[in-house]
Amino acid sequence: MIGSLEGARFYGIVDLGYVPEERVEGVTRELIAGGAGIVQLRAKGYEESRILEWGRAMLPICREAGVPFVVNDFVGVAVELGTDGVHLGQDDGSLAEARAALPEGAIVGRSTHSVEQARGALVEGADYIGFGPLFPTPTKVGRPGIGLENLASVQEEVGARIPVFCIGGIKRANLEDVVRAGAKRVVVVSDVLTAGDVAGAVGEVLSQL
Repeated sequence: MIGSLEGARFYGIVDLGYVPEERVEGVTRELIAGGAGIVQLRAKGYEESRILEWGRAMLPICREAGVPFVVNDFVGVAVELGTDGVHLGQDDGSLAEARAALPEGAIVGRSTHSVEQARGALVEGADYIGFGPLFPTPTKVGRPGIGLENLASVQEEVGARIPVFCIGGIKRANLEDVVRAGAKRVVVVSDVLTAGDVAGAVGEVLSQL
């Protein structure tokens, strides 16, 4: 039984930019143990065959825990693996095309970087959005942070309809500011994945939320 996306407050990403190949399964388990309500596989710059391999290792772990598992960018990989859905950036194709390729009921998420894009994703039929990057982040080199000033309005306007996961440069050290600005759900990547205790770091984030 897959858990409800609505109940997810921490979005875990197994990012191969931070996670060694041999740690993919272990980090997946640790993210879930800490309380991640959804898990994504992100592997920028890798061949689909390798992403499939990692996805096959992660899928049963997520299934056993009842946590939704999505793949970043690659709709074809999501279809072949039978994941719970896919996450698409602004330039990764239409949500309608992705939904048509995926099984009925699959999750389709969208990255958004402005209030207008957040509204557009809602109209387009996204099941959830990522909103950011709030701060500059090494996972998006060269992209400036969008700041916190629009977070409350996006949370009120879009977050009332679908989950809004704040992302980008969020760390335990600045999470208090993010929560004060209106965040209800977050994605924390580098600060969690580089922690000595991944599950414990997730737990700390959730306690602040």
